[in-house]
Amino acid sequence: MRVGEQRTRELQRRMKDEGLDAFVLNDADSIFYFGEVWDYLGMEFGRATMMVVPRDGEPILITPLMESEMAGRMTWLSKVTPWMDGVDDEWRKPLLAALGQKGIDRVGVEWDKTHPAVHRCIASLEVEDHWRIISKMRMVKTPEEIQTMREAGQVAVAMLKGGREAIRLGAPEYEVALAVIAGGTRKAAEILESQGTSDRQNIYHSPTIYNLQILNSGEHTCLVHRRSTVRKLAKGDPIYLCFCGVANFKGVKLGFDRQYYVGDVSKDEARAYETTVKAQQTALEQIKAGAIAEDVNAAAVEVYEAGGYSPSYRTGRGIGFSFLEEPQLKVGDRTRLEAGMAFAVDGGITVKSKYGARIGDSIVVTKEGFEYLTDYPRGLTVL
Repeated sequence: MRVGEQRTRELQRRMKDEGLDAFVLNDADSIFYFGEVWDYLGMEFGRATMMVVPRDGEPILITPLMESEMAGRMTWLSKVTPWMDGVDDEWRKPLLAALGQKGIDRVGVEWDKTHPAVHRCIASLEVEDHWRIISKMRMVKTPEEIQTMREAGQVAVAMLKGGREAIRLGAPEYEVALAVIAGGTRKAAEILESQGTSDRQNIYHSPTIYNLQILNSGEHTCLVHRRSTVRKLAKGDPIYLCFCGVANFKGVKLGFDRQYYVGDVSKDEARAYETTVKAQQTALEQIKAGAIAEDVNAAAVEVYEAGGYSPSYRTGRGIGFSFLEEPQLKVGDRTRLEAGMAFAVDGGITVKSKYGARIGDSIVVTKEGFEYLTDYPRGLTVL
C-alpha cells in the first residue's frame, strides 16, 4: 500500500470518529500528503485541483484536463476526474456530483486553506472546519518522513555553502542568491539521481531550487524579509541568508538561517549576534519529549531580555509538508512536545534602522532532546 493511501485510510478512520461524511481537500500540501500529487498551477491561474475523500470508499481527484495525465502518473488514486475550461461549469460540476452522493451530509474542509471560490461552490452544504484532524496527523513524523527531512537538510546546507562562497566585497546580493540556487539544485539532483527509480515519484520531483529567497545586507538586515537586490556588499556589512521558503525537497519544507559579516564587524553587532545564537541554543536546550511549546519560547525570551533586547517573533514553528505546521513555539501554545515532531527554531534581534541578527535551524524532537536537520557552524564569522 502506498504511503498516501495509508494516510488517507487513517483520515477516513478519523472522519468516522468525528461523524464526517466527506472531506474536501483544496490545499496543495494536503493533496500531496494524501494523494501524492503536486502541480504548479493553482487557483491564481483558475486551475482548481481538489481531492474529495468520502468516509467510506475510494477518494476522487478533480484536476484540470491539462494536468490529468501527469496527476494520473503520480497518484495512487484510481479515480481521476478531469475538467475543461468553460465546459460544464468546469470543476464545480464534478465537485458537487461527488458531494451529492446519498449519505453525504456533513462535509469537512481545512477552512483557512480552502479557496473562496470553493467555499462559494459548496456553501449550500453543511460545511465544517476540521483542519485539526489533518494537523494532528501531521504533527509527529514517521521514520520515512524524517529521512526525507534529513535529505532536505543536506540540500539546505548545500545552498548555504554555495551562497557563502559568493560573499565578498563588492559582490551584489543577487549573485549570492544565484549561488544559493546553484548549490542547492546540484545537491538535490545528486540525491535524486542516487535514489534512481526506487521511489517512483523521483522522476517527477524537480531538483531546481525555486521561490524568491530572503537575503539582505547592511542596515537592511533590520528589515528581516527583504529579498536580494543589486546592492553591493561593503566592508562591515552583515549579510543575512534565510532559506525558509526555498529549502524545499520532495515536498518537505524546512527553515534555515545564517548570517555573516563582510570584512569586519562592530562590537555592538557582534554582541547582538552572539545574544541571538545564545537565545536559540537556550531554547534548543529545553527541547525534548514532554516539554511545553511556550516554555521553549520563554527560555529564549529570558536571554533577549537579560541582554537588553526585546524578542521580535516566535522562537519556532512546526515544519514538514507545509511552511507552517503545528505546534508553534510561541506564547500561548501549551502543546506538549513528542518525539518525531519537527521545528524550525529561530533566534532574532532587530535594532531598528540599524541592523538585525538572525540564526535558524530545523530539528526533530527525540525522547531525550533533538536531532539537527541543518547542522552547520553557528559562530560569529567574518568573511
